[in-house]
Amino acid sequence: MKRWIAFWNILVKDFRTYYLKPPNISWGLIFPLAWTGMFFIRSGRGLESLSSILPGVIALSILFGTTSLLAVTVTFEKKNRSFERLLLAPIPLELLMLAKTSGAILFGVVNAFVPIIMAAFLVDLSQVNWLLFIPAVVLISIASTFLGLFIAVAVSEVFEAQTFSNFFRFPMIFLCGLFFPLSALPFFLKPLAYVLPLTYGADLLHGAIHGGNIMAFPLDLIILALFCIGLFMASLRNIKRRWIV
Repeated sequence: MKRWIAFWNILVKDFRTYYLKPPNISWGLIFPLAWTGMFFIRSGRGLESLSSILPGVIALSILFGTTSLLAVTVTFEKKNRSFERLLLAPIPLELLMLAKTSGAILFGVVNAFVPIIMAAFLVDLSQVNWLLFIPAVVLISIASTFLGLFIAVAVSEVFEAQTFSNFFRFPMIFLCGLFFPLSALPFFLKPLAYVLPLTYGADLLHGAIHGGNIMAFPLDLIILALFCIGLFMASLRNIKRRWIV
């Protein structure tokens, strides 16, 4: 019971210190709206184009929101040495890092519904498969958060974490089938696309919103879940190697 009380206290502390600050709240609202408006205007095909770009906007809103938050929270606490003090807490390291990342995961899930709420006023979303959409959003948020954690524990400064994050984020935009199909990629880039977690998340979102899956349904969920586990374990290994003897 004490472990879960510690989990809750860490989560609440992070929300008060980082996630509920006006810049982060505005980032979570304005960024998805800006992406939606930008691609909607750029498409020039009217309201019917909105549902086709919606999966990409949702995925990018989650990806950029979660990785940016982890770059600030973990890297800033490492620099102030409060992260090292937190590692001394009498709870398992796995539970501790889940507490540190749960806020970013929730932030990513909320980010995903901003474009959905906006689109609901413009197009008919009655065909959305919510039983597929919600697990897809949660798994993308978890994978993106753990990717941000993996990056944050590997660097020393916030700007380094943001720069390193872009090394992963921007290729994902063009290689993961967010805005154009994987079949349109050059043959030498297709293998790279299939080793990126957002490829499977984008496929799930396309399937949930307009039935555009290119892979078998359970396979997407399984591979994305494996990415989540792999990124989390790699982050824990890095933390143990750097800070725990």
